[in-house]
Amino acid sequence: MMLQTDSTYNGMPATKLHGARWLKSARSNSQGNCVEIAQLPGDRFAMRNSRHPEGPALIYTRHEIEALILGAKDGDFDHLIASTNN
Repeated sequence: MMLQTDSTYNGMPATKLHGARWLKSARSNSQGNCVEIAQLPGDRFAMRNSRHPEGPALIYTRHEIEALILGAKDGDFDHLIASTNN
């Protein structure tokens, strides 16, 4: 099935991205608390909450997703998940 992205917009229902192949991290826990990402035509990506797959999808450019992933790899967000019990 072909993805229809000519009318994609931030906040659109993820279910309207027909044919999207959603991926999530292998680190996702058993409760499904994870973010899922799908590559779209036109060098764009969609992101959704795995607990609410019918909910809104946020649409990003390749450069935006690249900055997020590389920033996470570099540890830019580590302080957001650091234990407060130190």
